[in-house]
Amino acid sequence: MGRTGMDPKVRTEAFKIGFATVVLLWLGRHLGGAVWWLVRQPLLWVAAASWYLAWRLWTGSGPLVLVAVLVVLVLSLIAWRVTSPGSFRSALAWPVRSWWRRVAVYRADWQPLMTTLKLTAKTSGDELLVPELIAVRSTATVDKVRVRMLPGQVLADFAKNSDRLAATFQANDCRVRSIPRRLPLRHLEFQVRRALGQTVEPPAPRPSRLLELWFLVEDPLVAQTPLLPVPERPNLKALPLAIGEDGLTWHLRLLATHLLVIGVTGAGKGSVLWSLVRALGHGVRSRLVELWVVDPKGGMEFAAGQRLFARYCYGDDQPKAPDGQGMDAKKKSGYEWAFVDFLEAAVVELRARQGRLRGIFRTHRPKPGDPLIVLLVDEFASLTAYVTEREAKKRIETALNLLLSQGRAVGIVLVAAAQDPRKEVVDMRGLFPTRIALRLAEPDEVDLVLRKGARDRGARCDEIGEHQPGTAFVTLEGTAEPLRVRFAYVDDDQIHTMCSLFEPGTKQAAGLRIPAQATHGDTEEVPA
Repeated sequence: MGRTGMDPKVRTEAFKIGFATVVLLWLGRHLGGAVWWLVRQPLLWVAAASWYLAWRLWTGSGPLVLVAVLVVLVLSLIAWRVTSPGSFRSALAWPVRSWWRRVAVYRADWQPLMTTLKLTAKTSGDELLVPELIAVRSTATVDKVRVRMLPGQVLADFAKNSDRLAATFQANDCRVRSIPRRLPLRHLEFQVRRALGQTVEPPAPRPSRLLELWFLVEDPLVAQTPLLPVPERPNLKALPLAIGEDGLTWHLRLLATHLLVIGVTGAGKGSVLWSLVRALGHGVRSRLVELWVVDPKGGMEFAAGQRLFARYCYGDDQPKAPDGQGMDAKKKSGYEWAFVDFLEAAVVELRARQGRLRGIFRTHRPKPGDPLIVLLVDEFASLTAYVTEREAKKRIETALNLLLSQGRAVGIVLVAAAQDPRKEVVDMRGLFPTRIALRLAEPDEVDLVLRKGARDRGARCDEIGEHQPGTAFVTLEGTAEPLRVRFAYVDDDQIHTMCSLFEPGTKQAAGLRIPAQATHGDTEEVPA
């Protein structure tokens, strides 16, 4: 009978394993890992096949044939690089760079770094567990290192060490980005139902244990971003609008969203708005898109492009009273009531579209004759905080709330720009799914624009230099991590060229394209 308060002695059964079995298990484990590593290194197989082919040519046909083959190969690569630099980089140069950076840079210091940052763990058998370095994808400016976290780790564990990660691998900066997990069967069902013509929402991604560390090796946004080519058929789900810090073209989903642009004076809000107008050029010409523009600065910003706009309002210097109100005209500012009329006309269009689409479509499908309406508002505070007439302010707020809450489904998109992100200025910013923050005055303003925690994730908008207008951080609906981009400056000559080429209803000559400089990187094909 066991004594009270003391653990009973338990005798476990012992099993004996032969030495040969232990050796075989050890060899199987390590050889299996080596074989799996070789399978994941296609460049090694290419190199081995190349050496074997060279050896056979040397021994079978002599050195002259081998030299001739090498010369032809080198000349072919040079011709490929010159005639199609984009495909050469994506198919050969960047994969080779990715493999080399993974082997020579990241693999060697990965385990010591994870140990120093206390991101490792030990099992009961003292086996060291390290976050797995899965893959490295490099571009000309960024190394995207994919990592599988250990159980119990979260993205914030890596984000708080971003400075140390960048310093270890001698990068300018490090961004920590999550990778949502997509369920294959649900995604396949979504693709099939969409192919059958059904209107379905894509399956929501779920959290995963994967993340990507973006190491900024070179900064392509230091220099002024050149103008991007204008798409002949604008994809409203992926408009080329700016250059990202990975050196590739960044695309904006404009369909079924609203866009808020915030930045101090001189930060480059005009670059964002005019880049959007420019990207929509062919859609404006074919009447796939209509631009309704509010320019409270008396027409100083958008008057040069008035030929592109279906409706344009910069205020009215003559005072007038609203219809049916019976108010003293002398007490009414025509400047403010012009905006009331403009926005309420947009609400009338919203109601008309709801009546046409009710019971037919849940979301509007833009087409010539029934276009996507893009409502551009510069100096958004002039419609919210700076309106002095109480009744006009109330009607403006009512119209804006209706457009923001109900406009996406009927094809009315609101794009608003402002300088001050405070609540009393942009009190309805929660209704903007897509947000762009240019240079801001205070660190606290970053979270006001890009949602809570954005600055901790790397969106240091208050540190953008005055000599970098057009540089911004972007957050999209459903994506927590901000992305750094830079927009091109659209000068007056380009605006006049756009008016000549893209005026609504004009016929475009075959092959006529708006002039544009080359981009820093290749444009990525983004699926609709």
